[in-house]
Amino acid sequence: MPDPASQRRRLTAADYIAGILGGDRSILAQAITLVESRAANHEALAQEVLAGIMPHTGESVRVGITGVPGVGKSTFIEALGTRLCDAGHRLAVLAVDPSSSVTRGSILGDKTRMEELSRREEAFIRPSPTAGTLGGVTRRSRETILLCEAAGFDVIFVETVGVGQSETVVRSMVDFFLLLLLAGAGDELQGIKKGVIELADALVINKADGDNLMPAKRARAEYAQALHYLAPATEGWQTRALTCSALTGDGVDEVWQVVEGFVSAAREAGTFEARRRDQALQWVRTMVEERLVARFSGHPGVQAVRSEVEEAVLEGRLPPSVAVERLLDVFDG
Repeated sequence: MPDPASQRRRLTAADYIAGILGGDRSILAQAITLVESRAANHEALAQEVLAGIMPHTGESVRVGITGVPGVGKSTFIEALGTRLCDAGHRLAVLAVDPSSSVTRGSILGDKTRMEELSRREEAFIRPSPTAGTLGGVTRRSRETILLCEAAGFDVIFVETVGVGQSETVVRSMVDFFLLLLLAGAGDELQGIKKGVIELADALVINKADGDNLMPAKRARAEYAQALHYLAPATEGWQTRALTCSALTGDGVDEVWQVVEGFVSAAREAGTFEARRRDQALQWVRTMVEERLVARFSGHPGVQAVRSEVEEAVLEGRLPPSVAVERLLDVFDG
């Protein structure tokens, strides 16, 4: 018996655009799959769809959320997201899952971990495998943000895998960057690199409840003091240190009030739009680099000599700089 999916009419760019702008969640999900695809035959269609929805993008508040494993990111997102839905917002959560470096599989468990939020009509949760992408951010996260904005979602959360060396990738696509932390984990800095804290517009000590309430308050005070010695992540904005309990809800509303205060102040100062412009240019440069690497790696001439050249480097017969020039000569030729 033929697979029903194989007999489904293939969507055109116009179909995708109309469905997205009409708020069709099924077509939105299909469009995200389309732009995430690495298949060459999907590229042109994806670009046509993106070009068509661009005039309807840019009106959301984009928030990056990261933190050490076990800090309660999903619980926090569900608590804050539910409140935003209650307040009339439409929320898209782009929850980027860790992928196996061997199988490229991913643990797409976010809808299970955010049961209440996933049932809300105002919320759209999209787990995406990172497929080994630097920083745990899926290769097409920026395009996914645009698609969700065109579909009418006015708040976008980008949940990352965890604190790592490349959180700047997340910083480069959001307006506000939130770092979740825990108290009572030994050294209050928890081994987190200074550079990660410097990316944050707010530090939130989660799980500030029960016996952990006082340690959380002490941690907040210590972080608040430390922030005075660090350069702010956003010009004209003093990074805040807060406490909350995603479990009880205490302090969650205050976190969003800080986000709203940031957006208002940044828009008034002009830094909000300036950051968006800088991010767009960085996006172009990153995509140029990706395309160049892909073309280089797929070049028949390079593929023919690459193993031989790399072997010569490994055996000490060829300096790396000379090897690079040989490969580039083949590519340019």
